[in-house]
Parts: sequence; C-alpha cells; structure tokens
Amino acid sequence: MKLLEDRIHSEGQVLGEDILKVDSFLNHMIDTDLMMSMGEDFYNHFKDKPITKIVTLEVSGIAVAFGAAQHFKVPVVFAKKIESLTLGDNVYSSEVVSYTKNKRYTIKVDKTFLTEDDHVLIIDDFLAKGEALKGLMDVCTQSGATIEGVGIAIEKVFQGGGKMYRDQGLDIYSQAMIKGFEDGRVIFVEQ
Repeated sequence: MKLLEDRIHSEGQVLGEDILKVDSFLNHMIDTDLMMSMGEDFYNHFKDKPITKIVTLEVSGIAVAFGAAQHFKVPVVFAKKIESLTLGDNVYSSEVVSYTKNKRYTIKVDKTFLTEDDHVLIIDDFLAKGEALKGLMDVCTQSGATIEGVGIAIEKVFQGGGKMYRDQGLDIYSQAMIKGFEDGRVIFVEQ
C-alpha cells in the first residue's frame, strides 16, 4: 500500500538493525485518516470472505483493526495483555512473546466474544517472527472460530514470520513489506 509505505519513508525511524519506529502515525499517535484508508484496503483484499469478527492484540493493533471493522461492519475483539479485574476466568488464553519489548504476555479473550460460529480476520500492526500471530491464532482455534485470513500493516519479511505462516497455507496480506534496513533506510519488497 503506497500510502503506508510513503508514511514509513517520511516519518518512520530505523532503530538498530531490526526495529522500525512508527510512533508518529501508528503506535503512539494515530493518523485516523490513514487508519481508515488502511481499513478500506484490508476490506478490498478480504471482502469475499464471510468475516463476522476482527481479532487483534492490545494495544497497537486496535486502531488498524478498527479501521477495517468500519468497512466490514463487524465488531473488533482485542486480546488483552493487561490484567483486568473485570475479565474473569471464562477466557481463552495464550502466551505471546513481544519482540520489541522482550517480554512474555498471557493474552486473554472472553469466551462470550469469540465462538465457533465466528469467521475471523486477524489484524495486527506488525509481523516479524510471528509470535503475536501465533497467540492470536491460538485463541481463535481454542474458540473453534474459522480463521479466514490475516491482515498486517507492516511485515518485516527478513524476520521470517510471514513466510512460515504462508507456507502453512494461511492467507496473509501485508500492506507494507520490508525486505530490510540499509544505512538507516527502509527497503521495501517490490510488489
């Protein structure tokens, strides 16, 4: 998606050898017009699937998922990473390793919000090694929901998560696919 790639080029910051900071429009401050355009792009890619829910991970995936949900006219269910007294024990849970934070989280989804009748589109902000996606797929599988596809805003192709899941037959659509970083610049996969 050229619009997203242009924003990454103009405002993204490469940190070290494998981290991309996009806080000015995606992960800290949110450009709502961009999120709606990204949501429309996800809709155009997956519109032939019978999506009933969009599932994402707290926190940064919510804005991207919301943009898509507006076009699909379905609810967003986000897996919680932060403990909550209101969540209770009637949950699907999975362990997720955060690559950028170098932490383990137990993500949880209330069982009343995700069922075997659901056809899910998983949406997330980044795909690197595939740990977050693994956890989201796990809670969907526990619920019996059908995973129709995965929408990713930014995929770091060089970290292998996307290839691993595509090789398993998962329909993954990434809007910006990064081949690597060179001299502090982002190099995109030519699509």
